[in-house]
Amino acid sequence: MTMDSRILATIRKIPRGKVSTYGAIARAAGYPGAARQVVGVLRGSFDLPWQRVLGAGGEIKLRGDSAIEQRLRLESEGVTFRGRRVNMKEHEFKFAKGKTAAKPKQKPTSKPRSGKRKRRTTNDPP
Repeated sequence: MTMDSRILATIRKIPRGKVSTYGAIARAAGYPGAARQVVGVLRGSFDLPWQRVLGAGGEIKLRGDSAIEQRLRLESEGVTFRGRRVNMKEHEFKFAKGKTAAKPKQKPTSKPRSGKRKRRTTNDPP
């Protein structure tokens, strides 16, 4: 399963009347720290509940008419706001804890040489 498909599946799990953040979706998909990739998936996809995905702390990150549309869609689902932010205590969707994506193993590095290395010049023999 690719990163994009895992993120898509995670976004689709958010039920009506609940919200999540870009970072929480990335963690739930198994890619902690990949909040920007969640944004990319949302931009490149359709037929997703995009209005249920917010910035940290429940902030709508979109601007202009898109921000107004997102708020109206959330309110129509019964999501309440505290000022300009979603009431996360009441509406945040908690993903079930699962396996995270395996991190690629790094090759072991060789030990650093002790002492100074002599810099080779053009006159030195190979």
